[in-house]
Amino acid sequence: MASGTLAKLKMRDLLAKRLRIHIVRAFIVSLRVSALYKFGMAEPRNKAYADFYRNYDSMKDFEEMKKAGIFQNAK
Repeated sequence: MASGTLAKLKMRDLLAKRLRIHIVRAFIVSLRVSALYKFGMAEPRNKAYADFYRNYDSMKDFEEMKKAGIFQNAK
């Protein structure tokens, strides 16, 4: 009689349900991390490089290094 009052355990499809929940959560977390990287690190870095090379004069830099004696072959 005691066994009739206890609820049966629902073990069917428990693994599939838990895996589905964890896959969705992992996908959401990966989207957030990739967006954080893109907007927090990649775009500011690309902007800094673009700002640097916008006004960069390679010949002026070469002449300064040549005067400093870095190059041994350059006349």
